[in-house]
This record gives sequence, C-alpha cells and structure tokens, in this order.
Amino acid sequence: MRIGPYQLDNNLLVAPMAGVTDRPFRQLCRRLGAGMAVSEMISSDSSLRGSRKTVRRLDFEGEPGPVSVQILGSDPRTMAEAARINVGHGAQIIDINMGCPAKKVCKVAAGSALLMDPPLVGRILEAVVQAVEIPVTLKIRTGWDPQNRNGLEIARIAEASGVQALAVHGRTRACGFSGQAEYDTIRLIKQSIAIPVIANGDIDSPEKAKKVLEQTGADAIMVGRAAQGRPWIFREIAHYLATGEKHSPPHPEWIRDILLGHLGNLYAFYGEFQGVRIARKHIAWYSKTQPGGALFRQRINTTDSTEKQKALIVDFFDQLAINKERAA
Repeated sequence: MRIGPYQLDNNLLVAPMAGVTDRPFRQLCRRLGAGMAVSEMISSDSSLRGSRKTVRRLDFEGEPGPVSVQILGSDPRTMAEAARINVGHGAQIIDINMGCPAKKVCKVAAGSALLMDPPLVGRILEAVVQAVEIPVTLKIRTGWDPQNRNGLEIARIAEASGVQALAVHGRTRACGFSGQAEYDTIRLIKQSIAIPVIANGDIDSPEKAKKVLEQTGADAIMVGRAAQGRPWIFREIAHYLATGEKHSPPHPEWIRDILLGHLGNLYAFYGEFQGVRIARKHIAWYSKTQPGGALFRQRINTTDSTEKQKALIVDFFDQLAINKERAA
C-alpha cells in the first residue's frame, strides 16, 4: 500500500475515531500490526485551534510515520489553511473528513453532509491539495442516504482534484452504523478510479478482512470499532492474510500487560486526573468479552487513581489466567 511517497508497512489502517484514536492508541495499534493510523478529526474552525484538546491532538511526538491528520470543515479557504497549519505541526498526510455521520457535524454542513454538494466537495479538495505539498487523502461514505448513493461521483471528483487515496465506509450517512455495510459500491468505486481505495465498515475479524478485500478488490482495509479494546486485531489480520491460519488467541496475562502499557501512556499524555477518566472506556472495551467483566467495570468506574486502576486490572486478569489454567 502506497500513499504518495510513503510505502506503508502493510495495507491495514486504523480508522480515525473521535475520542479514541489519540496518540497513545495510534502508537499501540501501529506496534501491534497496523500499517498506518489516522488521527482524530481536527476542526478547521480557527476559534478552536488554541483549545487544549486541539493542541493535544496536534502532538505527534514519538509517533511512527507517516503521520496522517484528519481535518474537518466545509469552507475551502479555512480547510486549506488548516491543512497548512497541520503540516507545520508535523503532518505527513492530510486526510479530509467527508464521512462523519454525527448530527453536530452534519448540521454545520461538514463531514458526510458535504456529499450532498459535489461542487463544494470539488472546491474543498482542490483548495487543500493546492495548499500543501504532501499527499491528501479523503474519507467518505457511499452517499447521503440510500436514495442518494453518489459515492462514485465523489470518488471521481476526488481523483480529478489530486487526492491520492480514498477510504470508503460502506454505508450512507442516513444508515449511521446500523445494518450491514454494502461492499458492492466500494467495488464499483475501485473499478472506476485509479487511486488506491480503502474499504471500511464492519471489518471485525481476520476472516471478514480477507472477504472484504476479495469482494471489493480494495487496496487496503480500515478497521475502526473492532480495534477498541482489541488493538491486536491488526496482527491477527496480518497473520491470517499471510498464512491462511488464525493467530493463537492472546493469553490473559498478555492482554493485562498490553492494557497496563496503554494506560501508562494515557496517564503520561493526559495527566492523572483526565487520564484515569479516559482510561475507563478503554478498560471497558478490553474487558467486555471476559467473564466477570461487568462487575469489574463497576469497580473500575468508581476508582479515581492510577494506582487503584492498575491494581484492579492486575487482579482481574491474573484471576482470568488462573481460571484458564484450571480449565485446561
């Protein structure tokens, strides 16, 4: 998988997810087999650029390249300016968000709402591509709703504008995350344009990853929600695609150590007060498929110190390991 001058380690990408794909999560996914991780979306609204949240999202220190930063907005001029600012902060790829279905994004005519205005899409893409000397990529949905499935039209505009890779979530904006992802539209787009196409939506296992690659003919896949609490899904997919065999399931003690390392990076990145609170959702994702996870999460959610969080995690996963050995 190649984007402009960047040859990625593989064709497995981490989808940008607001409140999830911060620097600690991106670094972890890269270490566990992802070829690239796209940042949380950063608004092009100049009034937000000095906020603590935005400044933190612009922190790429120690992150393996290429650093891909997603920007969000609906005005060509401000989007171009946002792209230049992010390049100044270390972005090596600019990704444009035209796929977010959230109401608060769409009500300001950004994200997937832009799919209703193809001429504006073209103006935004051309402005951003001309503003920076690094690759520009785009993430879209298949359309606004099932009656307005214009992903192919947008894809052709993107290619003509100089966009160097296109990620397509196999749902319309109206579908949100419900129902089954439709891969036929992604296949049609891949067959109709020459730039790399990345398939996204409902890829939650190595077998599904292989099926989606075969069904769509896409150059790469992008995994989002399935990586929450399971960042090792990328190494599982890579192993399956390379060998046709499933990777051995992770041992509870290994998961414990991965989680503790993740939390350590969260605490360092956000500070103890905010880090402990942000960690709670990650801990919930790591434990959701484990026996006794519900009671464990209740205890975690009432804990307000890093040491207590870590102690509870060690106790929980060590007990899982003991139970597994007894059952063997």
